[in-house]
Amino acid sequence: MFGKGWVELDKPLLIIGNKNYSSWSLRAWLAACKANMDFEEKRIPLDTPEFSQEIVRYSPTRRVPVLQDKGRVIWDSLAIAEYANDAYAGGRLWPQDAVVRASDRAATAEMHSGFAALRGGMPMNIRASDRVVLQNDALSADIRRVIELWRTCRQEFGAGGNWLFGQFSIADAFYAPVTFRFTTYRVPLDTVEREYVNHVQSDPDVRAWVAAALEETEVIAAEEVGVAK
Repeated sequence: MFGKGWVELDKPLLIIGNKNYSSWSLRAWLAACKANMDFEEKRIPLDTPEFSQEIVRYSPTRRVPVLQDKGRVIWDSLAIAEYANDAYAGGRLWPQDAVVRASDRAATAEMHSGFAALRGGMPMNIRASDRVVLQNDALSADIRRVIELWRTCRQEFGAGGNWLFGQFSIADAFYAPVTFRFTTYRVPLDTVEREYVNHVQSDPDVRAWVAAALEETEVIAAEEVGVAK
């Protein structure tokens, strides 16, 4: 059912792509970390013969990220985050207040299903800096929307901490890669958004991901190849 690579493990197994490039992998990985999930990770470099050979053993969609736990496979980044929240975090990765939780879910879903111009025009590349991209109307609109969303979340819901909704939530896992896009492509930010970017990138778990990304040596041209939502 799960391919030739399926094995029953004592710990959850999270299969990810390159830490430098795979934004969807970062989302699932960060949610799992914040849920205090004690998991093993397997990194398969994207856009390589190894990826094509290996991923079929783990993922029914042949994409990353994918989580294997307790005989089950969860293969979507939002589904993995939801599972980590329910199975390991006691529900604390969503706000407890119904109205705030709805806003958090809406912000997360917007990132999960939208911002195609941003993802395509400004791929995540943590090792890169001072990149210049020619912005079209769609990309500019996506950037403005992210900034508007961050500002609104921080001002309306962020009083309890430095994350979008005060305390860390799944929305932060989903927007963490965007902070690196904005850094790499030098997107101008005002105080609220700049402070949020700095907070995300100073988080110990995020810093651990970045340190590993900086150690990678793979270079791929299509920086969103082989990834999934």
